[in-house]
Amino acid sequence: MTAAVEVRVGRRAFRVTNPDKPLFPDDGITKADLVEYYRRVAGWMLPHLRDRPVSMERFPDGIGGERIMQKTAPDYFPDWIPRVRVAKQGGTVEHPLCRDAATLAYLASQACITPHVWLSRVDRPDHPDQMIFDLDPPGESFDDARVAALWLRSLLDELDLPSFVKTTGGRGLHVLVPLDRRADFDIVRQFARDVAAVLAGRHPDRLTVEQRKDKRQGRLYVDTMRNAYAQTAAPAYAVRARPGAPVATPLAWDEVEDASLTPRRFTVRTIFDRLDGGDDPWRDLRRRSRSLTSARARLASL
Repeated sequence: MTAAVEVRVGRRAFRVTNPDKPLFPDDGITKADLVEYYRRVAGWMLPHLRDRPVSMERFPDGIGGERIMQKTAPDYFPDWIPRVRVAKQGGTVEHPLCRDAATLAYLASQACITPHVWLSRVDRPDHPDQMIFDLDPPGESFDDARVAALWLRSLLDELDLPSFVKTTGGRGLHVLVPLDRRADFDIVRQFARDVAAVLAGRHPDRLTVEQRKDKRQGRLYVDTMRNAYAQTAAPAYAVRARPGAPVATPLAWDEVEDASLTPRRFTVRTIFDRLDGGDDPWRDLRRRSRSLTSARARLASL
């Protein structure tokens, strides 16, 4: 196994130890492959990472080994990687920030397969700029999540809120609403819960807002729990620690309407066929940010 190699990304250079180490052993994907993936995808991914505290999901021995969730940027990180100190219960924690391709590639060199990010940015950490609904099917039927996402889009359309959708890289889908950051997390979380309750009330045989699994009775849980301070989500184009190295991939809504859609269609080996063709359904996400003020009034009238 190669001991170490130097990698240069833009103006930055760093050493990658054990570049041949398999991180996805059944797929032949090594640490060097992961570094190269994140270097290459950075142009599409960075808008969804920039200025958000990062928590690192690391697998030093590959996806079959120990999983480490690491929030703090270690002292040995290069000084060109910015940090931000944020409040937590009982103190503070210093997260890394990912503002350039070199940082994203460096995190991969630390066996960080998935960088998870906050729903808010560092200048206003209590005010999210996105609201997320997590639709994870109770079984293996991805169609449950696909249909629930379409129902949710219709409800959000009634509220005059734009909605964006992506595969999580796991079994389900995330539906995201971009926000203008006027509302704090308490308001956003309560609004998301209210939307979920209306949606589940319209489809009580298929959807639920019951947090306890033993009360869901096989129905899909419309999860709004990520809409809180310091909660995180896997951003667009993040690799997930699952066989095949699937990628959390933004979709167009007409793709979700296609019943042949599968949750792990896009991987580190296939995603660039899509991106190099210019297909990025989330390219105008930030420009469509909305206030919840009118939407809250519309929801109350339903």
